[in-house]
Parts: sequence; C-alpha cells; structure tokens
Amino acid sequence: MRKKPLALGVSGIVAATALVGVGYFAGAHRSALPATATPMATATPDKVDPNTGRRVLYWHDPMVPNQQFDKPGKSPFMDMQLVPVYADEAGGAGVKVDAGLQQNLGIRYATVHQQAVSEGFDVVGTTQFDESRADVIQSRVTGYIDHLYANAPMQRVTKGAPIASLFVPDWLAPQEEYLALKNGQMDDSMLTAARARMRAMSIPDGLIAALDRTGKVQTHIVLPSPETGVLTELNVRSGAMVTPGQTLAKVAGLSTLWLVVEIPEAMALRVQPGMTVDATFAGDATRHFNGRIREILPGISAGSRTLQARLELDNAGGELTPGMLLRARVGAQNTASRLLVPSEAVITTGKRSVVIVKNSDGRLQPVTVTVGSDFGDDTEVLSGLSNGQQVVASGQFLIDSEASLKSILPRLEGGTATAASASAPASSATAAQTYETTGKVEKVTKEDITFSHQPVPALGWGAMTMAFGKPSPTAFADVKVGQTVRFAFKQTDDGYQLTKVETAGGSQ
Repeated sequence: MRKKPLALGVSGIVAATALVGVGYFAGAHRSALPATATPMATATPDKVDPNTGRRVLYWHDPMVPNQQFDKPGKSPFMDMQLVPVYADEAGGAGVKVDAGLQQNLGIRYATVHQQAVSEGFDVVGTTQFDESRADVIQSRVTGYIDHLYANAPMQRVTKGAPIASLFVPDWLAPQEEYLALKNGQMDDSMLTAARARMRAMSIPDGLIAALDRTGKVQTHIVLPSPETGVLTELNVRSGAMVTPGQTLAKVAGLSTLWLVVEIPEAMALRVQPGMTVDATFAGDATRHFNGRIREILPGISAGSRTLQARLELDNAGGELTPGMLLRARVGAQNTASRLLVPSEAVITTGKRSVVIVKNSDGRLQPVTVTVGSDFGDDTEVLSGLSNGQQVVASGQFLIDSEASLKSILPRLEGGTATAASASAPASSATAAQTYETTGKVEKVTKEDITFSHQPVPALGWGAMTMAFGKPSPTAFADVKVGQTVRFAFKQTDDGYQLTKVETAGGSQ
C-alpha cells in the first residue's frame, strides 16, 4: 500500500476514540470481579430493556466485545456494568462512518467486477545465440592449415563462405593409385574398389569426380561455412596441424535468437511451452519481434526466486544481436473470466490480505480475501468477495500491518461521533482529545492514580475502575485515597494521562 501524509490527519481526528484497550489492560488486573452474568452460545433476541423498551440482542463488555451475555450484570473482566446491544443497532456488521468524515479522509469506492482477461504477463530478458542451430567445422583427416580466410571470433560469415584451406598429404597416394588403374585399362571392379578406398579416407565425392574428369591429383580442400551467422569460435591459425575430429570453428546462426527471461515463482504454474511472445526493444518500443516459449528450464533460483524460460524469437531481418535487453509480453492461448478489484484496494498486512467492503447499509467492514495474479492496475480475487460489491479504493486507510488494521477501524467508528469537529480549527481538534469525568480516588502511586469513575460517553466507556498516569511523580500531591474528585485526562503514546484533578479544596 502507498503511505501518505494523511496518517497525522486521521489520528488527529479520531485519536480520542482509539486504543480503548489500554484502559482494559490498566484496570483488568486491579478489578477482575466475579461475573453476575453468564456467557451465551448464541444471541437470543427476545429481551427488552425496561428503561428504553428497546429489544436487546445481548449484553457485552465494550472492552471485550466478542464475549456475549444473555442478561445484564457486572462484567467479569472489569469493574463496570455490561452494556446492551440493541437489535435496531446491530443490523449490520462493520462500522458506520459519517459522510463528512469520509469526505475529509478522501474515501473513494470501486465496484468488484468480473472481466475477461488474458493470462499473459510481462517479463524482461536478454537475447542469446540459439545454440540449437549452431554448427561446427571439423577436420576428418590429418593435415595442415595452409590458408585461413576467417580472421577472428565473432566475425560475421555467410553460408558457403570459405573458412580455411586444408592441405592433406595422405590423399596423394590413393588418387595416384586410382589414376594408374584407370590408365591401365583395369576392369570396373578394381576402379570401384579404388573409389571406395578414397571415400574411406574422407576424400569428398566432388574431388573424386574432378579427378575422373581432369586426371589431376588434388591435395587441398576448402572448408566452407555451413550457415549464415557469426563465427563464435576459431580454434586454429595458418600453418597449424589438425587431426581427425578436431573442431576448427563454430558458427551460430542469427535467423532466430533465444530470449532468456526470469519469471517470478508465483507465475511458474502459468507458463507453458508454446505460448506466444511479443517482444520490444528497450531502446525503441515501436520495434516488435514475435516468437514463442521454447522450453522452461528446470529449477528455481534461490537468490531471486525466479524461473528461467527460453523464448525463441524470429530474427530473419537480422536486427537483433545477442546481449540486447528486451521487454516481452507473454500471451496466454486464450482469455478467462476473473473477479477483479483495484490493486490499491487490497491491504496486505503481512499475515493476510484484506479489503474494506461497503455493506448495503453503508457500514464499512474488513473482509479477508485470497488474491491471485495482477492484471495491470487490477488484482484477481479468488475468494472473499462477490461480483458487484463496493470496496474502498482510495488507499486512505494507511493500513500496512496487522496491528494498524486492528486499530484503525475502531478509530473510524469513534470518529463518527466527533466528525463535526473534523473541519474545525486545529485548536478545537486538540481540545477534543481531553476528557473529563468524576471519580473516587482508590489508589495513589508515583506513576499513576486509580479512580472508580463515572461513565465517559465520548469514549463509549461505562463506569469502571482504572488507573491514569501522572505527568510527573510529584504531580497532584494533595490528592488522597477516598476523595471524590473531578479529573481530566488525555491520550498519549504511553496510555491515558491526567491533565487536571479538582479536589474539594481546588484545582491541582
């Protein structure tokens, strides 16, 4: 996800309603009282609140909202009364975000849609010689290089062009023997046997035919290039002696080239030999070269976690040379229908992938999804969403971890109560972070003061007992256990800290 400077704005608007769990952990170990209500396996929507006449689904402790109870009473987790959840408030999951707050956050929505897409993907690779089309020039006899037409490796050659002239002294005797038999009017069987001996000594048929026609002995042979391409190897020099089977040179053709590409491991199962390829030169995107995937090389690179594939490109025009960097679009053989959402709507927390869904009642709810491949600016969703759903696509939630995912939605929920202050000056936003209530002093230490305090509606707190930090060890020195006081507090990075304590004798 992209991180944006909106984080400070979000925390400034809704920080007053966040991190409620701090109060739970601060007070739970001091005030774990026996429960007067029993948990329920399922909600029974047949209870009626005698004070309001509204139907109650269940009661719960706001600090532990997942635990439900079938009757009112004391919370077993904190020193506070259980809070009813009414049927007319629990019609939908998620949180309701005020329209003004949505505008201030820049929230945009997108629709989950089904679309036919090609399962192709983009890769980058470098060109190489097509080794399957390489030819070698070898000597079949013992001889000497009396003339070398090629000068150095990487020289371009054409098909049939001379590479080297070879002098073979051993060819002299069988040719003279053949001429003697022919001139002596020997029968055809002996001449045939003489021709067979010459072929066994690797004398070419063309040279034997010339011997019959001209009667002149030939001891030199020119070795031509078998292919138009590049002389990738040249292993001899003029005057050098060669032996049977020795490779004199190697020629690699340029009519086709390999493009070796690195394919991410996640796409390994999608790659198949024969898939079409449209490659473009990195220096000129207007030049296109067509080809196909020749083969997938076995093994995954441990360092880059990529799979190598050889792509065969048509280079009949000779525009490409080995070593060029090309971008290639590997196309699927056909298209397939996929469920897509904008890629910016997917929040990857490190443990899961989450999309914020807008329900039919306007509430926002996080939904865990299973994502597939990326197609341009969209991401495939394999499970968790259905066609036509609305999702948040603005990327303004600034959620980049599991922890922030768990904290941002409660902030938004609390922010609906204070959305009116979102457009107020900065001084108003600062004042909104301070809360006041009345309580009885239960304990005083150098670090904090524990109060049994009245409800704090702005935070959704009921009456409870919890500790609040002191700004310094000497602050509020006149506060004594047993006093009833009016105190103010604010949220800090270290929890909730006291800003004012008013005793019977005045402000502290």
